[in-house]
Amino acid sequence: MDKLLAYKATVPATLPKLNYEYADLEPIISANLMSFHHGKHHQTYVNNLNTIYEQISAAQKENDVQKIAQLQSGLRFNLGGHINHWIYWDNLAPTKNGGGVFPDENSPLTKAIKEKWSSYENFINIFNTRTAAIQGSGWGWLGYDTVSKTLRMFELSNQEMPEWSNIVPLLTIDVWEHAYYLDYQNLRAKYLTEVWKIISWTEVEKRYIQAISG
Repeated sequence: MDKLLAYKATVPATLPKLNYEYADLEPIISANLMSFHHGKHHQTYVNNLNTIYEQISAAQKENDVQKIAQLQSGLRFNLGGHINHWIYWDNLAPTKNGGGVFPDENSPLTKAIKEKWSSYENFINIFNTRTAAIQGSGWGWLGYDTVSKTLRMFELSNQEMPEWSNIVPLLTIDVWEHAYYLDYQNLRAKYLTEVWKIISWTEVEKRYIQAISG
């Protein structure tokens, strides 16, 4: 769980370094889109988050409870923008590095996916249908429910985050327009079909094994 805990423990926040170059995800996601999405959009969340951290610190010193309360909405939104993107970048991989390749039949993740959805293909079809239907901006998620001890598919709007107390995030796909519009325009469904070609199932499997190990 060390890596998953690290997603929550970044004060001050810093833009995460990617495990690949911007151009490495082409042709699925262009270097141009990546430069905007990671280098500008995500950086803005980081900048905003650090500003809010400073404002909260100042308000605490002044014992200004009202100011602290006013900052909570912005804190949650920008923290969500930072953490959600960080998880998303880490569950992508260039095809030359194994992106899109499913774990083998003996993988604990494969067995769990098949038990719940019968196949990876069926899982992806259901995931895409649900995620494409998100109104406005949001994220499609696969998580491990630590209470029911099962995989769970769900969607969150805007920059809401999974409830970390009982959900371990395994995989997420960003369906804010800035995640795909430069390459796919208004064709969200096409983006969702293509992005699975660069999903790092190795990373998803690693998160799952960590999750079930407690």
